[in-house]
Amino acid sequence: MTPYISELLQFIERSPSPFHAVDNVCRRLRAQGFQPLPEAELWKLEPGGCYYVTRNLSSCIAFRLPEEGKPRSFLLTASHSDSPTFKLKENYELASPAYTRLNVERYGGMLYAPWFDRPLSVAGRLLVRRGNKLETRLVALDKDVAVIPNVAIHMNRKLNDGYSFAPQQDLIPLLGGPEAKGMLKRLLAGAADAEPEAIAGSDLTLYLREPGRVAGLQDEFVLAPRLDDLECAFGTLEGFLQAGSFDACPVYCLFDNEEVGSATRQGADSSFLSDVLTRLAEALGMSAQELRAAAASSLMLSADNAHAVHPNHPELSDPENQVVMNGGIVVKFNANQRYTSDGVSSALFREICRRAGVPTQAYANRSDMPGGSTLGNIANTHVSLHTVDIGLAQLAMHSCFETAGTADVAYLVQAAKAFYETSLRIEGDGTYLLSRD
Repeated sequence: MTPYISELLQFIERSPSPFHAVDNVCRRLRAQGFQPLPEAELWKLEPGGCYYVTRNLSSCIAFRLPEEGKPRSFLLTASHSDSPTFKLKENYELASPAYTRLNVERYGGMLYAPWFDRPLSVAGRLLVRRGNKLETRLVALDKDVAVIPNVAIHMNRKLNDGYSFAPQQDLIPLLGGPEAKGMLKRLLAGAADAEPEAIAGSDLTLYLREPGRVAGLQDEFVLAPRLDDLECAFGTLEGFLQAGSFDACPVYCLFDNEEVGSATRQGADSSFLSDVLTRLAEALGMSAQELRAAAASSLMLSADNAHAVHPNHPELSDPENQVVMNGGIVVKFNANQRYTSDGVSSALFREICRRAGVPTQAYANRSDMPGGSTLGNIANTHVSLHTVDIGLAQLAMHSCFETAGTADVAYLVQAAKAFYETSLRIEGDGTYLLSRD
């Protein structure tokens, strides 16, 4: 199998929610010697130390300190832990004489049709009372419990001619018969090793238990849920952990809530990144001016997947700036800065990839089709950094089962490793020095 694909599929399968994705990242970090830093406590950092901090258990920032002295720059990657799905409402059961259904609402901009007629399960977190404490328990039911059934073609002959779905009517999952009322809460409580009445709060979503797989006549495609953006979260983490040390401070960021605008306390549009960098600098005795000087010599990779040219609809892509799966790292451009890449940041990143032997591609939307924004331009409003938007080419973005290229994961790992091993210096405003150990 192509390098890293098996590990990627395992990572995705173990990450049915943003909470599970961050938990998996933290487990990997601890196995590599990283120490947790509670946000609510004072930090004491040591030269050469490896640390990570979480917020809301759905976002994570990890960093390594130089063995000697203060960091002269930061090298950061940012990806996101969330994907479009259905979130369970607070009162999530809908009972009727014939059925028990699940009351849900859409999270993020999703493709509706792929969710129909698929076995679905529930994952997320529960807040459980234990004495005078509320404890978080992650849950992922190892059982298919719901389905969103299609209407038969005999009852709606227009379904294949284009159909406007009514979310409160068409997108409500079926849980069981009338006797199923109350069963889901008992299942979730059992998965959390708690009594149903001890559950004080929850953040729960639907997910597909169906594992990802490799497809294509030459095994050139990987098919899985949540490739956007767990593929980038995985690839940049691998590069972060494999990279050797240098005089820069490598930083790995995984943010929640990108799919709904990032404007949460754990999103890229929060103080999370600036808080961590400020506290890091304070713990190392850096002045505010030293921190700003280091930020000015820093570079961020905003890593979020990109649209591959569609085999059946190539007309939806720009005629010259279209990308293909297995073609290398995608550098994304937009004149209105929905992507942050500019001449400087793209040149820096592509030079790093050139030296590392990693192919790159350029992506831009059609001029009459605006695309979505990413983490980079949002995070830059809080910490001003040179930033380039990158990703891996994929099809069916925001479907519940997406398609990408098997070769591209290894490209991202290789590029991220080379990036984290780079020393960046800005000589004045407009001249940039790149070197590697």
